[in-house]
Amino acid sequence: MQAKIAADHPALPGHFPGHPVVPAVVILNAVLELARARLAPVRICGLKKVKFMRPLGPEESFEIHLGEIGAETVSFSCRRDEQVLVRGRLTLAGASGAASAGGRQA
Repeated sequence: MQAKIAADHPALPGHFPGHPVVPAVVILNAVLELARARLAPVRICGLKKVKFMRPLGPEESFEIHLGEIGAETVSFSCRRDEQVLVRGRLTLAGASGAASAGGRQA
């Protein structure tokens, strides 16, 4: 799924003056929104091994990808122009029906 964080997002002022960078929590919120929509009724209960590799600026487009769905986790990554910005795993609760979601990519 394509995503973009607006320049007027309330989390951006002061992060960082003169060279704004989208806070990690804002990127992760976009990942969680997509995962909740795609994986319902499975509940997301945590994050594992999240690694931020490159900064994201306001108004920069990026893609959110959901990967292989396991018994208790699903992998995700955010990319801009084929460069990985962040990657990690979401921990799932009630994951017995997760396999039916099919490991789709957003």
